[in-house]
Amino acid sequence: MNKISSLLGTQNVKFNLHTVDKGHHKVTYRGVKTIKCPFDFVIYQMIIFEVKPDLVIEIGTNNGGSALYLADLLNINNKGEIHTIDIENKIDPLALAHPRIKFFGNGYEGYDLDAAKNYETVLIIEDASHMYKDTLNALNKFGSLVTKDSYFIVEDGIVDALGLSRKFEGGPLRAIREFMKGNTDYVIDRKWCDLFGKNATFNVDGYLKKIK
Repeated sequence: MNKISSLLGTQNVKFNLHTVDKGHHKVTYRGVKTIKCPFDFVIYQMIIFEVKPDLVIEIGTNNGGSALYLADLLNINNKGEIHTIDIENKIDPLALAHPRIKFFGNGYEGYDLDAAKNYETVLIIEDASHMYKDTLNALNKFGSLVTKDSYFIVEDGIVDALGLSRKFEGGPLRAIREFMKGNTDYVIDRKWCDLFGKNATFNVDGYLKKIK
């Protein structure tokens, strides 16, 4: 063991937030582009097992890798479906063919909230443009759908730490701060935000738990 430790100690291990950001753009699931931080990739499967949602609304589909991953997790639970929403159809055929995935192509503004009726447990993931106004509008539109003890997950507040806050007009973190002002229905769940260290997640302060 000492010899192994000694050998490892001679290696140069170099990574930082920007290398993780670069790598997360290359993450795939079953060959489909996913664009997911590995920390959040792990956290999602823990939340899906814990909450066991009947409906996951994903705002922002892209190629559908995340929807496919979530749908397979729902298979393990043997319940639930995904409503994945985008403004253009780039979804991979493998994801589109999954029996638990329904694609909605009119954007979050065009999604009819009646489509989310009659589900016992609802979880929402906001992963669209990351623009402040879009994020806040999605929070305000969909926030009431989330069921008690489930989550509204707001992705990519990490843009601030990457120096991109201005590009996104304050981005997800600005929207979260405004949404949470005086809002007693939600709390920021530090259990997930800080699982790997203080906000060691791309969803900085973005795991919002519905408490009532």
